Amino acid sequence: MEESRAAKFQILSGNQIKYILILAMIADHIGWALVPKASVQGQLLHFFGRLTGPGMAYFLAEGFRYTKNLKAYALRLGIFAFLSWPAYAYFEKGTLLKFYPCFGVIYSLFIALLILIVYERFDWPPRLREGAMILLMGLSLLGDWAGFIPTYALIFHHFREEPKKKWIAYCIVSILTFSINGFKAEGLFQTGVYLVPFLLLLYNGRRGSGHPFHKWFFYFFYPIHLFILGYFRWR
Repeated sequence: MEESRAAKFQILSGNQIKYILILAMIADHIGWALVPKASVQGQLLHFFGRLTGPGMAYFLAEGFRYTKNLKAYALRLGIFAFLSWPAYAYFEKGTLLKFYPCFGVIYSLFIALLILIVYERFDWPPRLREGAMILLMGLSLLGDWAGFIPTYALIFHHFREEPKKKWIAYCIVSILTFSINGFKAEGLFQTGVYLVPFLLLLYNGRRGSGHPFHKWFFYFFYPIHLFILGYFRWR
């Protein structure tokens, strides 16, 4: 009975949720580029935008579990992490002429995937495996959602068969997001991370259309929208 009730709300495919996450990302970036963070409008844009990082981490863990070609998946993320670097640096710093070790969300997803590969696929001695994961986690601090996307991905993967533990761990880790703003009122938008469990309750477990457009859209859209918003931010 409980399963049938839950099924009534599972109305969105993976593709549909991913487009919601992209819309949340756009709102978030519009907020950073054009709207004061402390304003009501800024808080609302960033509140909605908090869906993006954890939501993408969830689908990365799904991709890791179900992809037929893990090497191709990792290579694709790695290439676009590098290609989107100038766009993210321009959006964040306003210039293309200086070296800035700051990378976007695709980089964070790439690092998260490498951590999952080391965690699950490498038959290394425990200390070597743990050391590699710590090193990769340190490298993730150079990306958007620094440290959080890999951590969320590990939670979603490790507790994939234990929903209660998964969401308890998620909520505990999410408390740390408030420390980014020093627990100030202007950081209230961080509570948006708690929308993620409710959004994922709508997930029906199916990918949706297998058209290549859905596979490649985000990779190309991501740097393009950063360049456009960066222009309006720094002009």
